[in-house]
Amino acid sequence: MPRAELVLDAAQMRSAEQALIERGTSVDDLMERAGRGAAEWIWRASGGRRVTVVCGPGNNGGDGYVIAQALHERGAEVCVIAAYEARTEAASAARARYQGAVLERAPLPAGDVLVDCLFGTGIARQLGEDDRSLLDDLFRTHPFRVAVDLPSGLDADTGEEPVRFMAPWNLTIALGAWKPVHILSPARARLGQLRLVPLGLEPRPDLPHLLLKPRIAAPARDAHKYTRGLLGVVQGAMPGAARLAARAAQHAGAGYVKLIGGGAGNLPDDLVADSRDPAEVLADPRFSALLIGPGLGQGERSPALLERAMAHDLPAVLDADALCGRLPVLLARQTRPVIATPHEGEFARLAAIFGSSVSGTKIERARDLARVCGMVIVAKGPDTVIAAPDGRTAIAPQNCSWLSTAGTGDVLAGTIASRLATGPDAFVAACEGVWLHGEAARLSPPAFTAGQLAAAIQPALASCL
Repeated sequence: MPRAELVLDAAQMRSAEQALIERGTSVDDLMERAGRGAAEWIWRASGGRRVTVVCGPGNNGGDGYVIAQALHERGAEVCVIAAYEARTEAASAARARYQGAVLERAPLPAGDVLVDCLFGTGIARQLGEDDRSLLDDLFRTHPFRVAVDLPSGLDADTGEEPVRFMAPWNLTIALGAWKPVHILSPARARLGQLRLVPLGLEPRPDLPHLLLKPRIAAPARDAHKYTRGLLGVVQGAMPGAARLAARAAQHAGAGYVKLIGGGAGNLPDDLVADSRDPAEVLADPRFSALLIGPGLGQGERSPALLERAMAHDLPAVLDADALCGRLPVLLARQTRPVIATPHEGEFARLAAIFGSSVSGTKIERARDLARVCGMVIVAKGPDTVIAAPDGRTAIAPQNCSWLSTAGTGDVLAGTIASRLATGPDAFVAACEGVWLHGEAARLSPPAFTAGQLAAAIQPALASCL
């Protein structure tokens, strides 16, 4: 089983490193491991060009001295700019071990590859004018730019204070774990190629991690349509959205997908519709899960339809107009897991309804909302955060930009609901659905429609078997 790659904020990263130190790894050893790992990527990217490493006062600067020494040992033409005197014991030791040239801030050396080790995750202030001017000058003279851990002046957690006067970076090398800024919009777009140097941090289920490709088993040999999962998809005022979600659900593993309520006209032969009242249809004990929200609408019938659909306490996925002010009352009666799939506007509505945090990173806000409301939250967007009430969190990095078209959210809801109907834990089902949705987008042609995306769920699922 592959190990999940952690996504840690600055405080979590310090705690994880401290745990390594307490288990016997010295700070010097960590610095050597980080610096030499980064140097491997820089060696490959530099291609024999001249390298300038700018070092700050802390351990990020110490990483820079290790990088420079590793490149020097390989015969690279490398120069270090000591922008500050080393102020930590480990950084001082790394500087003492470096055997190449060290310059002050001026005059600046000629070079081709800039390696920024000025400040790392520990900086809690904006860059001073002297530091901004130094980096600006180096940017103008070095066409290829590498940030070690993250660009100096960029907050590791929020992505605030990007050095906007600079061109984007070509390569960013994360040390030990990804940081939120590496994954989340909008800063991600400025960081170029991303590479990770592992440091042996201990993964824990309560720490956020990147979304992994799921491993999905084929149905058992004695399976039938009900044991594979019967999913009910409730049709509302705009039935096309529910039907689109149902088509995606058919390709995502559920054995039987049934449209509930509304008309049955113009349906494909393999999609069943039942026009009876949802409360009557869902009384069938064979239902495994429920999806309500796509196309529900905000008309006068919608609240009653939502109430009747949720009256049977089924595992449920709630999307779009189902994410409404009645949720606290409905969830109070619910004993089975519920997954909510809000976009940013719907997320703000839920945060207001449940009184969860509206500040912090998208990761922090999703985790807090999940904790407060008791639902698994799929905070969708250009990047998607999946958070469970028990603290489990997965982050899907930037999605295919062609997903920015009508109906793709309905496909996501149907895919997640289908996985939920097949039986896994709700957080696992949400993670599987988000991954399949992203992979289907990757497999689809440019400018795909939501219908094409729904069809592509099938080959995405096949890749996980």
